[in-house]
Amino acid sequence: MPSSNPFSPEVVAAVTAHMNDDHPEDTLLICRALGGRPEATAARMVGLDGDGGDYAVTVDGVEHTVRIPWARPLTERPQIRAEVVRMYREARERLGAAPREHR
Repeated sequence: MPSSNPFSPEVVAAVTAHMNDDHPEDTLLICRALGGRPEATAARMVGLDGDGGDYAVTVDGVEHTVRIPWARPLTERPQIRAEVVRMYREARERLGAAPREHR
Protein backbone atom coordinates (compact mmCIF):
# COMPACT_ATOMS: atom_id res chain seq x y z
CA MET A 1 0.00 0.00 0.00
CA PRO A 2 1.57 3.30 -1.03
CA SER A 3 2.30 5.84 1.64
CA SER A 4 2.36 9.53 0.94
CA ASN A 5 5.71 11.20 1.43
CA PRO A 6 5.51 14.28 3.67
CA PHE A 7 8.70 15.58 2.03
CA SER A 8 8.72 17.21 -1.39
CA PRO A 9 11.05 15.94 -4.12
CA GLU A 10 13.12 19.10 -3.58
CA VAL A 11 13.61 18.32 0.12
CA VAL A 12 14.51 14.70 -0.64
CA ALA A 13 17.02 15.84 -3.28
CA ALA A 14 18.56 18.42 -0.93
CA VAL A 15 18.89 16.00 2.00
CA THR A 16 20.33 13.15 -0.08
CA ALA A 17 22.79 15.49 -1.81
CA HIS A 18 23.90 16.90 1.55
CA MET A 19 24.39 13.45 3.06
CA ASN A 20 26.26 12.12 0.03
CA ASP A 21 28.43 15.21 -0.48
CA ASP A 22 29.16 16.16 3.14
CA HIS A 23 28.70 12.99 5.23
CA PRO A 24 29.62 9.88 3.21
CA GLU A 25 31.52 8.33 6.14
CA ASP A 26 28.53 8.81 8.45
CA THR A 27 26.20 7.26 5.87
CA LEU A 28 28.48 4.23 5.54
CA LEU A 29 28.67 3.83 9.32
CA ILE A 30 24.86 3.98 9.58
CA CYS A 31 24.42 1.37 6.85
CA ARG A 32 27.03 -0.93 8.37
CA ALA A 33 25.53 -0.81 11.87
CA LEU A 34 21.81 -0.25 11.31
CA GLY A 35 21.28 -1.48 7.77
CA GLY A 36 22.54 -5.00 8.28
CA ARG A 37 25.50 -4.54 5.93
CA PRO A 38 28.62 -4.58 8.17
CA GLU A 39 30.76 -5.57 5.17
CA ALA A 40 29.75 -2.53 3.08
CA THR A 41 32.61 -0.54 1.59
CA ALA A 42 30.53 2.40 0.30
CA ALA A 43 27.05 3.80 0.86
CA ARG A 44 24.95 6.66 -0.42
CA MET A 45 21.50 7.90 0.48
CA VAL A 46 19.15 7.58 -2.48
CA GLY A 47 15.81 8.58 -0.98
CA LEU A 48 13.69 9.08 2.11
CA ASP A 49 10.13 9.44 3.26
CA GLY A 50 8.36 9.84 6.57
CA ASP A 51 9.06 6.24 7.56
CA GLY A 52 12.74 5.79 6.72
CA GLY A 53 15.75 6.33 4.52
CA ASP A 54 16.78 4.42 1.41
CA TYR A 55 20.42 3.68 0.71
CA ALA A 56 22.56 2.06 -1.97
CA VAL A 57 25.41 0.12 -0.38
CA THR A 58 28.35 -1.54 -2.08
CA VAL A 59 29.38 -5.02 -0.92
CA ASP A 60 32.07 -6.92 -2.83
CA GLY A 61 31.70 -4.52 -5.74
CA VAL A 62 27.92 -5.07 -6.03
CA GLU A 63 25.37 -2.43 -5.12
CA HIS A 64 22.45 -3.43 -2.88
CA THR A 65 19.43 -1.47 -1.67
CA VAL A 66 18.97 -0.98 2.07
CA ARG A 67 16.02 0.62 3.84
CA ILE A 68 16.51 1.85 7.39
CA PRO A 69 13.39 2.92 9.27
CA TRP A 70 13.34 6.04 11.41
CA ALA A 71 12.75 5.56 15.15
CA ARG A 72 9.38 7.26 14.66
CA PRO A 73 7.48 8.74 11.71
CA LEU A 74 8.84 12.10 10.54
CA THR A 75 6.73 14.90 9.13
CA GLU A 76 8.96 18.01 9.17
CA ARG A 77 12.34 18.66 7.59
CA PRO A 78 14.19 19.57 10.84
CA GLN A 79 13.28 16.13 12.20
CA ILE A 80 15.35 14.49 9.46
CA ARG A 81 18.61 16.00 10.71
CA ALA A 82 17.83 15.08 14.32
CA GLU A 83 17.02 11.50 13.32
CA VAL A 84 20.14 11.09 11.17
CA VAL A 85 22.29 12.39 14.04
CA ARG A 86 20.58 9.92 16.40
CA MET A 87 21.21 7.08 13.93
CA TYR A 88 24.86 8.10 13.54
CA ARG A 89 25.36 8.09 17.31
CA GLU A 90 23.64 4.71 17.66
CA ALA A 91 25.73 3.28 14.81
CA ARG A 92 28.92 4.62 16.35
CA GLU A 93 28.06 3.03 19.71
CA ARG A 94 27.16 -0.33 18.13
CA LEU A 95 30.39 -0.48 16.17
CA GLY A 96 32.57 1.02 18.89
CA ALA A 97 33.72 3.76 16.50
CA ALA A 98 35.32 6.87 17.88
CA PRO A 99 33.46 10.11 17.29
CA ARG A 100 34.95 12.26 14.62
CA GLU A 101 35.04 15.99 14.45
CA HIS A 102 32.48 17.59 12.18
CA ARG A 103 33.41 20.69 10.26
